[in-house]
Amino acid sequence: MPESPDSALPASARLRGFRPSWLSPKVLRTEVLAGLVVALALIPEAISFSIIAGVDPAIGLFASFTMAVTIAVVGGRPAMISAATGAVALVIAPLNRQHGFGYLVAAVILAGVFQIALGALGVGKLMRFLPRSVMVGFVNSLAILVFIAQVPQLRNVPWAVYPLFAAGLGLMVALPRITTAVPAPLVSIAVLTLVTVAAGIAVPTVGDMGALPSSLPVPGLPDVPFTLGTLTTVAPYALAMALVGLMESLMTAKLVDEITDTRSSKTRESIGQGIANIVTGFLGGMGGCAMIGQTMVNVKVSGARTRLSTFLAGVFLMVLCVAFGPVVSDIPMAALVAVMVMVCFATFDWHSLAPRTLKRMPAGEITVMAVTVAGVVATHNLAVGVVAGSVTAMAVFAKRVARHADVTAVTDPDGGRVVYAVTGQLFFASANELAGRFDYAGDPDKVVIDLSAAHIWDASSVAALDAIEHRYRLRGKTVEITGLNGPSARLHDSLSGELTATG
Repeated sequence: MPESPDSALPASARLRGFRPSWLSPKVLRTEVLAGLVVALALIPEAISFSIIAGVDPAIGLFASFTMAVTIAVVGGRPAMISAATGAVALVIAPLNRQHGFGYLVAAVILAGVFQIALGALGVGKLMRFLPRSVMVGFVNSLAILVFIAQVPQLRNVPWAVYPLFAAGLGLMVALPRITTAVPAPLVSIAVLTLVTVAAGIAVPTVGDMGALPSSLPVPGLPDVPFTLGTLTTVAPYALAMALVGLMESLMTAKLVDEITDTRSSKTRESIGQGIANIVTGFLGGMGGCAMIGQTMVNVKVSGARTRLSTFLAGVFLMVLCVAFGPVVSDIPMAALVAVMVMVCFATFDWHSLAPRTLKRMPAGEITVMAVTVAGVVATHNLAVGVVAGSVTAMAVFAKRVARHADVTAVTDPDGGRVVYAVTGQLFFASANELAGRFDYAGDPDKVVIDLSAAHIWDASSVAALDAIEHRYRLRGKTVEITGLNGPSARLHDSLSGELTATG
């Protein structure tokens, strides 16, 4: 049997075809450094979200560690960062205040179960129904929220914070023009930390945000009674957390898909988020979901593209906290704030606000984007803004399509019959006005409704046609409906006469 061409190659050469892309020295360096930058950026965020949820800062840091490491393995979107988030913290904070930390952990685990179930049911496929204007509004509102979250770190602080902050921004703008071998945010953090420590400059540091953990999390069951009462208490919060977490994660995954020009499995991501939250709950974390800010640091600023950066972000986070806690505690908050502000500017879709874009964009699209941004910023809840924007988009679409439905009448020369030509899409928004377009009293005895240029979409349209026929019958006139395409005919035949007609 002749040898294949590949069999003549050395074993090392054959194995190169199966080697993961991140083993390339250039890619490996990018992924490692990106993971380190994200880990540093995660520390103050996780501590802040712990405070929102009303738990010890170590709980948020544990959650960020377990979420990132787990989702790197089971998630559907490579390079996306999942950790403790403000959206999740806001949902579960009331439960923690009213019932205690044990109930919070139980809610995190149950939320993970809900997310797995929703993922298996195909909730990820709903993402294709989100209009682009909602996505743009989502991105812009997240950039605004991340910026707003940094403002408290720049108020009522020593004057030295401001030149440090400006220097951090300057370094991140200038360094990429010289070299991209090392991520500019990492250089900025390192330089500003060295300057403040060496010069003894007294400014707020990471250590001032809260104590860092000194050991790894230990697995265990939530400290709650395993009763039906506990389930009914926890379930509403768990379901809300599952929905908010999935919405933020899937929208972030879609955004990364567009940035990297790649596709990801939203079903796998949904199930992966559930697994990550279950793991996090059993390790005593507060749960979480995808983080837009840190994901943009990883993908857009640092150039990461693989699961390795996500995995290392979690690993580096724990290593930095446990092994290098004193060093990390000395990082000035001005450096991390500068990184996050740069992320805000990189994330915001400035093109969407350009006068040329706004001039060409339909008013409805601008309204949808504005409603999404206003909803998110006003409530600090991504779900509220996205749902409000989506509902607005549906209303705008329905109104726009309904306007294209029209009725024209042509009477035969002998006056024996009239033909009404109906054009456009017939559904609840357009069908409701359909009945008023006919001259019931003045038309001849035979009426033809030609639907060859129309399409029937719902029961409202069938009910409207039934109502028209009923009004003509009351006057002793006959109605013939012609030109129905296949789907319209099947819908009309199955529902006509079964719906209540109004006359």
